[in-house]
Amino acid sequence: MLSSILEDVRAVKERDPAARSSLEIALTYPGLHAIWLHRISHPLWAKDFKFLARLIAAFGRLMTGVEIHPGATVGNGLFIDHATGVVIGETAEIGDDVTLYQGVTLGGTTLEKTKRHPTLGDRVIVGAGAKVLGPVFIGSDSRIGANAVVVKSVPSNSVVVGIPGQIISRSKPRELTSGSEQDATLMPDLVGASLQSLIARVNELETKLNGQRVPNVVAPSADGIWAGEDFSI
Repeated sequence: MLSSILEDVRAVKERDPAARSSLEIALTYPGLHAIWLHRISHPLWAKDFKFLARLIAAFGRLMTGVEIHPGATVGNGLFIDHATGVVIGETAEIGDDVTLYQGVTLGGTTLEKTKRHPTLGDRVIVGAGAKVLGPVFIGSDSRIGANAVVVKSVPSNSVVVGIPGQIISRSKPRELTSGSEQDATLMPDLVGASLQSLIARVNELETKLNGQRVPNVVAPSADGIWAGEDFSI
């Protein structure tokens, strides 16, 4: 238990640039408190003290805004950043050094008493508001983009964006020492990339047909800004 607690503090120190000391982390991080309460409730659940385990979990939800079912399996080094609104279901399994941001749901999709929640591999990052639903497996070193909805398994070293989540395989292994891995501006824009590809292809065909390139009237500028008429908002 002590080693797990120390690992949890280490995880916060490494992944939150706002963290300044172990004492501050231990006293003021609700996500950490939720994990610690789960580390008490989970063994009780496993030993069939289920009512007591649920009471501890309910207290944790009330105090931290995080709901972790005592039946869920949580590895070492889990970091729940900002905490509020995180829900982790009964049969969820979370590997080591996983990061969950606010509003994440690891939910089920069936009423049957079976494995119905996700399994996350090691070093997975799940962005704010993302939903991972059903008994799917998220491979190690993968990243789920903010507000994505994931309903199918994801191989290791992948990025998932959109609704429903679209899987993108990384062109090179994730660099664990790179702070830019947390940078949301590096998330791919699949729809935008597809539109740009279509626009380029249409222009190519128009040029071959008419001998003249058609102006790119529906593309954004080099700064990524789309032109348009006045709006009411």
